[in-house]
Amino acid sequence: MLNFPHTLPPEIIDGLPNICGWEQEVMSMANHDAPVFLPKTNLKLENINAVFAIALHMHQPTIPAGHDGKLISNLQYMFENPHEGDNHNAAPFAYCYSRMGDFIPELVHQGCNPRVMLDYSGNLLWGLRQMGRDDIINNLQRITCDETYQPYVEWLGTMWGHAVVPSTPIPDIKLHILAWQQHFAAIFGWEALTRVKGFSPPEMHLPNHPDTLFAFVKALKECGYRWLLVQEHSVETIDGHALTHKHLPHRLVARNSHGETISITALIKTQGSDTKLVGQMQPYYEAKTLSPQKLGDVFIPPIVSQIGDGENGGVMMNEFPSAFKQAWWDMVNHGGGKSGVVGVCGTEYLELIEAAGCKSADFPMCQPVGQYQIWQRVEPENSQPEAVENAIQELKQNNPNFHMDGASWTNHISWVKGYENVLSPMYELSSVFHQKFDQLLRVSSEISVTKKAEYRQALLHNLLLQTSCFRYWGQGTWTDYAYAIYQRGMSLNNTL
Repeated sequence: MLNFPHTLPPEIIDGLPNICGWEQEVMSMANHDAPVFLPKTNLKLENINAVFAIALHMHQPTIPAGHDGKLISNLQYMFENPHEGDNHNAAPFAYCYSRMGDFIPELVHQGCNPRVMLDYSGNLLWGLRQMGRDDIINNLQRITCDETYQPYVEWLGTMWGHAVVPSTPIPDIKLHILAWQQHFAAIFGWEALTRVKGFSPPEMHLPNHPDTLFAFVKALKECGYRWLLVQEHSVETIDGHALTHKHLPHRLVARNSHGETISITALIKTQGSDTKLVGQMQPYYEAKTLSPQKLGDVFIPPIVSQIGDGENGGVMMNEFPSAFKQAWWDMVNHGGGKSGVVGVCGTEYLELIEAAGCKSADFPMCQPVGQYQIWQRVEPENSQPEAVENAIQELKQNNPNFHMDGASWTNHISWVKGYENVLSPMYELSSVFHQKFDQLLRVSSEISVTKKAEYRQALLHNLLLQTSCFRYWGQGTWTDYAYAIYQRGMSLNNTL
């Protein structure tokens, strides 16, 4: 039995999101092995042929575009400037952030058995509160905290500032993860945090550099995560081939340049047009074509896993609500929503197959794309950083398409090339931040440092500068936003 802290951390401190200072409490709540869904699930594995899991990704960046350059949500900017670009979509976007709080209770009360996984960036959650949109937060709290709806909804953790992991400074990866956990707990409570066991990397961007991947997986496991979503084409088998069992859980293996290994369970997000697949509930219809597969000593239902933007584009705004409801109504008419082909949450599925005798050691193994070529050139058992770096440089020289930038669901966009004017300041600010505070953390208790206003302000600007949107949207206004945050962050570190 977990002993919950007596008090919740405040959600907002001095106008800023509460993203640090309660690290010990967060770690104690997140690190437990108790089942999350198993005690409450209404599914029985023996009645199921195949399953699907859908996740909705929601994000709005924080930008220095308010009065006098104040940090505000891009959603607020859209509302205040409706005639720019597609800013007229601000109200539909806001509704999309809220509507699961309506859809899930409605379907449950109709006798359906719905499931959905939610991935909201820290930027977005803070921005909604900044805007006074308590109505949206309250709607989300209903399906998160009311026991009636807990079996149907799973929150996925993510990087607080929507940073793409491969180009995030390694020391900051865990800071993003912890910041999101603490912010989430401040909004939804400690008990809700104990149920967050799956992780959704922003842009589905998986690092393929051995040391970055190792640090990422290590941080996830230290923060209590059991599994993460990965994009099908961002991984390969251990012998360098495309996956052949994409509808089974995998074991993602991370080996660093010193030869150390660590692994975590991965659910494979299949390829395709993400918002269209989720918006039209394609995972349900794909699951209908599948049948149980043997894994280890047991037969288990295969899983079709998919994630897409929950608000972006006409399909998600307009077609998804009716397609979502229609699919659950259809399941009620074909097995009562609890047999045949059904929806699941990721943690629910993994706990069910584990209870049936399926072990993670039985899962097929995978690794990020490109690593097979590295470990062909470097003896894993005698690996050294210099040998790994030499192998990477040799591969880059021989194959101009080989890179260590990671892979994501937007492979036509590089998060690195052409963005030196964002990346250089980003790495510089991170370096200055750690020079400033790491020594203090070593000589003082963590709480006495991370609870201070100056640490919170510096951390916030460090994490905000790493937001992917400052590269995704190209040069111009967005890189100017990044530079403004960089300047403020540097000023904060220089004056503290």
